[in-house]
Amino acid sequence: MNHVNHNQPNLRALPAYSVAEVAHYLNLPKSTVRYWAMGRDSYPPLIEAAVLNPVALSFLNLVELHLLAAIRREHTVPMHKVRRAIDYLQENTRNQSDKLHPLLSEQLQTDGLDLFVEQYGRLVNISMEGQLAIREVVQAALRRIKRDTSGLPVKLYPFTRSRIVNAPEMVVIDPALSAGRPVIAGTGLATEIIAERCKAGETVAELARDYGRQKTEIEEAIRYELRAAA
Repeated sequence: MNHVNHNQPNLRALPAYSVAEVAHYLNLPKSTVRYWAMGRDSYPPLIEAAVLNPVALSFLNLVELHLLAAIRREHTVPMHKVRRAIDYLQENTRNQSDKLHPLLSEQLQTDGLDLFVEQYGRLVNISMEGQLAIREVVQAALRRIKRDTSGLPVKLYPFTRSRIVNAPEMVVIDPALSAGRPVIAGTGLATEIIAERCKAGETVAELARDYGRQKTEIEEAIRYELRAAA
């Protein structure tokens, strides 16, 4: 089943992250995360946050915002136009269970993506080349979402670099690991702890030896946390 069973709360749907944490993990301004999750003035939010007042976001919300952040990299457009494109996707989704989180629909990886990009492009008057650029960046973001057999996201490999196409997948966010904090893929090693040790003066070589990991993994964890130029 694709929907969340409220009698047995799904770890992925529970409130787990603050606005500040999501902003850090996705390299977004906190004001943007708050705007997308809560709305502003007469504009409704782009996602349905797990909890409001104060805002607490779920892993599913984190994945939704990951996709929206990818779009934002290409075009900064008025929020209400993005909302209309999401509404259009929601109205045209084939599965009733996708209505709550239309951006998480598996359909988005196939014909749904064309539908969304076409509508998005029409609303913001983007050229065909611009639409192709958005399609490429959303596809790159979708590839970093791993799903279970029911189609729901279970892991997110957040972008660690400014260049997103073919960026390595060495950092993962899994709600079942390390309380849902970013870790080096295949381990429970929190990237935050690695970065803190680096800031305290330990070298990449020392950390790699201490944790029994490759230097490239340690470097990527540090890059992710400190957002070093890549």
